[in-house]
Amino acid sequence: MNLKKLLEWRRSYRKFDENKPISNEDIEDILNSIKYASCVNNRQYLRFISVEDKGKVLEVFDNTKWAASLPNNLGRPKVGERPVYFIAILSDNDKKLRFNGIDEGLVISNLTITAAEKGIGSCIIGSISDKKMREILNYEDNYYCEVVVAFGYPIVNSTIKEIDTTEDQSYYLDNDGNYIVPKYKIDEIVRRI
Repeated sequence: MNLKKLLEWRRSYRKFDENKPISNEDIEDILNSIKYASCVNNRQYLRFISVEDKGKVLEVFDNTKWAASLPNNLGRPKVGERPVYFIAILSDNDKKLRFNGIDEGLVISNLTITAAEKGIGSCIIGSISDKKMREILNYEDNYYCEVVVAFGYPIVNSTIKEIDTTEDQSYYLDNDGNYIVPKYKIDEIVRRI
């Protein structure tokens, strides 16, 4: 897949084929993408938990909130649609930099692009509780979790629809249950000088 197609395909997916596991080889490739991510001053303060055990995956899933823009819990995966793998991203409280969010974003981009190249969809989830994640994943006191990334083979499509900045940018489902993600037109958000 060329880069443009890869970027077009790499959207947030919220419904997966729960019966299709991700191979150990693909998990290794996804995890190895971490070392290629740029980070501020090369500090590498982030840590990661690869949640591969099916029971733990379900525990993490049960403690996440999905698709807040959709009414009536329509965006939450049902049994058979849940993710099969998670990566929790941990920040170090003792060494926190003001650029932690940038480092997280760069790593997440690598993780999700690597997964997308293999046909694996992902969803970045910030609606979590550090307290609950700590109970489930048992990490050190000086770390906290603000985001987890869910992975699986998507069973729906997710496409971009270009819109003007005056239009509602909330994502929605089409008549077939696929995600439509409005994105502003480049000419409306980029000023060229």
